[in-house]
Amino acid sequence: MTRKKRENLGVALEIDGLEEKLSQCRRDLEAVNDRLYRTELSPEARKSLEREKNSLMSKASNYEKELKLLRQENRKNMLLSVAIFMLLTLVYVYWTM
Repeated sequence: MTRKKRENLGVALEIDGLEEKLSQCRRDLEAVNDRLYRTELSPEARKSLEREKNSLMSKASNYEKELKLLRQENRKNMLLSVAIFMLLTLVYVYWTM
């Protein structure tokens, strides 16, 4: 996802969307595997399904890598929020004493 597009969405919404895409990709991969191993196929059909399987595996791998990066960014944002909250709390406590 491009940086500009990512700025418009919250990280949590991006994570949710990407998890849904990954889930759909895994379901598709499972369906391809079922067709590949449970039915009698011609060599051309088998080759086509193998290409589709490889494509889906690659796509799933890319989604997983992007999810990992987004989760790291989400963790960083959460830590920054906690640090700001603690700083404001300390300022408040100091101010009121």
